[in-house]
Amino acid sequence: MAISIEEAVPAGPAADEAPPPRRRGGAGRSVVEVALLTALAVAILFPVVWMLQTSVKVGQDIYAIPAKFLSFELTLDHYRNVFVGSDGGPSKLSGSFLNSIIVAGSSTVLATVLGVPAAWAYSRFTLKAKKDQLFFILSTRFMPPVVVVIPVFLMYRTLGLIDTRLGLVLIYTAFNLPFTIWMMKGFVDEVPSEYEDAAMLDGYTRLQAFRRFTLPLLVPGIAATAVFALIFSWNEFVYAIFLTSSQDVRTAPPAIAGLIGGTTVDWGLVAASAVVFALPVLVFAYLVRKHLVAGVTLGAVRR
Repeated sequence: MAISIEEAVPAGPAADEAPPPRRRGGAGRSVVEVALLTALAVAILFPVVWMLQTSVKVGQDIYAIPAKFLSFELTLDHYRNVFVGSDGGPSKLSGSFLNSIIVAGSSTVLATVLGVPAAWAYSRFTLKAKKDQLFFILSTRFMPPVVVVIPVFLMYRTLGLIDTRLGLVLIYTAFNLPFTIWMMKGFVDEVPSEYEDAAMLDGYTRLQAFRRFTLPLLVPGIAATAVFALIFSWNEFVYAIFLTSSQDVRTAPPAIAGLIGGTTVDWGLVAASAVVFALPVLVFAYLVRKHLVAGVTLGAVRR
């Protein structure tokens, strides 16, 4: 005797399956949530949109009352002035941006090169007073960096590191290294040590096993850690202004802040400089976006 599909598969839910719970509030709650999120997005994005508009407005439109949001004349002169000086050569701001790239990039690479092996060692080896050592490393980030700016300045003056790129690279590396070690230790803990044990059984040394098998699995974590370290070094202002005095060494944050002052302020140039200053970190984060997402979510589920 043939059996129809309707008879074989019951149409309604099983008796032991409870219907999914309904959200309280229904459509009204959804409307309120969308309205609140929209208002929050507008509040967050409005300064960014205002900065972008100011960077492409001519002078009279920047100071227009009431403000012009749509009907204004476009210009790219402010972006040209960021890189080209009044004499036709490179501007002072372009040199400051180059200093930021050198200092932030070098400190990020140095902190990563030193921090990843240190995190691997703390994760894999049994060390005496390991917890105390890790707490001491973390304690260096408890206080704001501005608290020790005077002792660092006096030490740098004795060592001859005042107004040098090397001085900024070293201090930024010192502040990024504890963060790198702690971040990467969590990522290394998620990689089973059995991979290295199996590699050493095949004849690899411990360092070779780390380099060939563990390190490739840490790429997402390294990318995520490098982004955060780069953001700190790129945006740092206090040490950049206290430890440098000449325009040849000064990085972009104090250079952009120096544009604001005096009787008149070229807000178009300030806005264009801020846009250009924000682009490198955004581009770097975009290039490593796949590893960044994987690195941020790594460790969300404990083994």
